[in-house]
Amino acid sequence: MRSGTNFPATHGEHDRPTGNLKRIFILASSVLVLSLIASANARHPRPQSVDPGLTAHEWGTFTSVAGNDSAAIEWLPLAGPKDLPGFVEHFRAAGFKIGLGGKVRMETPVLYFYSTHDASVSVHVSFSHGLITEWYPHATRVTPKQGVADNALLGTGPDGSIAWDSVALAPGTGGDLPREERDSPYYAARETSSTPLSVKASAGDEHEKFLFYRGVSNFAIPLSARVVPENRILLQNLTPQPIPNAILFERRGERIGYRVLSPPQDAATLDSPDLSSSIESLRSDFEAILVSQGLYQDEAHAMLETWRDSWFEEGSRIFYIVPKPIVDSVLPLSIAPAPAETVRVFVGRLELVTPATEQEVAQAFAGNDRETLQEYNRFLQPILSIMIEKESDPARAAKLREYLQTVYGSIASQNR
Repeated sequence: MRSGTNFPATHGEHDRPTGNLKRIFILASSVLVLSLIASANARHPRPQSVDPGLTAHEWGTFTSVAGNDSAAIEWLPLAGPKDLPGFVEHFRAAGFKIGLGGKVRMETPVLYFYSTHDASVSVHVSFSHGLITEWYPHATRVTPKQGVADNALLGTGPDGSIAWDSVALAPGTGGDLPREERDSPYYAARETSSTPLSVKASAGDEHEKFLFYRGVSNFAIPLSARVVPENRILLQNLTPQPIPNAILFERRGERIGYRVLSPPQDAATLDSPDLSSSIESLRSDFEAILVSQGLYQDEAHAMLETWRDSWFEEGSRIFYIVPKPIVDSVLPLSIAPAPAETVRVFVGRLELVTPATEQEVAQAFAGNDRETLQEYNRFLQPILSIMIEKESDPARAAKLREYLQTVYGSIASQNR
């Protein structure tokens, strides 16, 4: 406190502070000192304790759909999370997510731990402009708990988050991992050498090989893409961060094609790939990319096995490695004690509505071709919305709206 400060007079005394004023002065001085200490700590925070025997690896997917203006659009999935086992927990009811519109579906992040010794860790993840919708094992906290409309994401409120306060890591133990009779791609993520973990729940300990969660968000993705004349793709990197790797993929029936792209620095116009490749060669190239980004071989294989049916289904799309600074910004992760190494590899999936896709979907609706419609599955709503937006023929636009109403009806029936 600087000299010359005037203290208020008490009972007409101006020459010295009274006992009460002394106490006020001491209290104010203490507050100032504590504030300075806090400020110093904020500028020079104490280093978080690090466990040299602990490693954390995480992979996940951000799925979006490119609209007519090349930007990611808000969309609704046609189907709910039927690929998840029944023991997975949900925000509200399982059908809630079907009616939750968003630009990005965050799908199956799994967080592995590798520990040389028994340990207990706490984990906290925030999701920018998003909501955590599914998870396992039981979480200590998931926020917000309520107040989210069935058809809207968080507006100006706090970001969504999930926390596990006490995750027990036990190397060398098998654990009783839950499994249902019906098959699910969820189980493929267990095929790694990660340390088994457990958390306490009201019904008893829950065991797994990873922490799993999913969500929906409206954050801005780093890429835009648009179909231009001659069926070419205009791809643009929207951030100063280089995109480490990208793949342009297309499937029409049993024929597939793909092209591994040079890291997109700014903008590029791409030719559609020749449909003369194989899934085997694509998986091999994809796995090599994931390993180059830091995943272990078995983790990369497990990620591809998890998405073996969905990633390479009918249609056109771009896969890209999301720059780590963007992942850390959109999905801040905190682990205590801190691992000696943390690797996070997220694949962006950007769906492209090409003329070939539009033609197939329109013909399938006109001919009630349910098999073809099933191949496009949850992307039917955004595909039809994109087609309607650019249709100049009123009669054809009306027919497309009729098709779209059947899709919305399906979403509504599943959400009841």
